[in-house]
Amino acid sequence: MSQWDVRISSSRGVPYYLNTETKQSSWERPPELSEEQAEAMIAAAEASKRSGQVRASHLLVKHSGSRRPSSWKESNITRSKDEAISILKGYQAQIGTSAEKFSELAQQHSDCSSHEKGGDLGWFGPGQMQKPFEDSAFGLQVGQISDVISTDSGVHLVMRTG
Repeated sequence: MSQWDVRISSSRGVPYYLNTETKQSSWERPPELSEEQAEAMIAAAEASKRSGQVRASHLLVKHSGSRRPSSWKESNITRSKDEAISILKGYQAQIGTSAEKFSELAQQHSDCSSHEKGGDLGWFGPGQMQKPFEDSAFGLQVGQISDVISTDSGVHLVMRTG
């Protein structure tokens, strides 16, 4: 009998099946696994992958000193860091503690491509984000929103979602 395991694809973020004996992999459930077995294996793989990780959204405002001072909205960002902080503080005042407002403003105004998903960056672990961003995200409780955070990318508001 073959030995199947479920892994989570790092590129697609979805589960796949791996035969640990033959090293054959498949996106489709192997016929020798019942649907219930597969669901239990997927749940365990997702829980294992997320152990030690957090999920966060952000609203990024870039400035002229940002690592890449351009975005989907502006090809050449010339605002100063102080101007970017002032803009972000205006968004912060509108958001208060509302996750819905955070997502809405991130969709409309964030200089990150994650704006399409309301600022959602998905799950990440230690060492995957710039240190000030990571420290903020890991320091928040789920549902909590940070104060202004500065990184090489610009200035952010961070909301922990998971």
